Amino acid sequence: MGSVRWAFRCGSWTPSRSEWLFAARCIQREEKDRIGQFVFAKDAKSAMAGRLLLRRFVCERMGIPWSEIRLERSPKGKPYLAAPLKINSCPEPLAWSFNVSHQGDYAVLAAEQGMQVGVDVMKTTMPGSSSVPEFFRIMTRQFTAHEWSAIQSADSEHQQLAAFYRHWALKESFIKAIGTGLGFNLQRAEFHLTSDPLTQERALNQTRMQLDEEEEEDWIFEESLLDADHHVAVALGPEDKPGSTPLRPSLPPPTTFTLLSFSDLIASASPLTQEDPAYWDSFEKKAEAPQRQSETHTSH
Repeated sequence: MGSVRWAFRCGSWTPSRSEWLFAARCIQREEKDRIGQFVFAKDAKSAMAGRLLLRRFVCERMGIPWSEIRLERSPKGKPYLAAPLKINSCPEPLAWSFNVSHQGDYAVLAAEQGMQVGVDVMKTTMPGSSSVPEFFRIMTRQFTAHEWSAIQSADSEHQQLAAFYRHWALKESFIKAIGTGLGFNLQRAEFHLTSDPLTQERALNQTRMQLDEEEEEDWIFEESLLDADHHVAVALGPEDKPGSTPLRPSLPPPTTFTLLSFSDLIASASPLTQEDPAYWDSFEKKAEAPQRQSETHTSH
């Protein structure tokens, strides 16, 4: 059983010209073009970090040379490895599942062997144009009565927002693991949180989910903090295969995310395309973020 949890702090990454141009050479051309179309530097950096995390994982943990990695997206946007190569002659190694998310100041990757995986990171932020009660009213339909009770029982507005984003990350991690996209009714999945506080030092996995009011025994949710404002949730479920067996009893304790540097991200990288100086010129002209940074949630 393999398990990978990586995070990269794109919010404090100010790439140099050589870093940005090298990163752009090390991802697939269509991804480079897609990232180049972002209006704001913050979004371009997050998406670039997500692609580099994916490629580093496939190269280092799956043993596929960087230049041979071909990542594609499902119709719902979940990344997958196209035409996986036979790594070695071992009998049917457990397949890896992997997923990335970026929001706030971080890009994250979670990967697991023999299980479906989804990951989501959320930053606790004040609503842009409304009060906290008004924001909650607008979002009423996203959570069940039980979840709203848990969210609104927190002592302060900031703690209520933290509880809101914690629940949101859990729901998103599950949706991303099953790959259903935006058509999923979020009220179908109800989370019952552990009473233990989340910390940066350790990950918790006692939170349980009810799906359509039935407890889901086969799903595990790991939760931790990347820093005081960023929740991260990892959903782990049985492989989507007939006869796959639940792996709950054999799972090791959950691990916290390892923070990587830019040097770590490109440690195994090799260029796929020629240098494109105009790509830096375009990036350099981008504003970092909107004037009033509205925290839109992006997962790629």
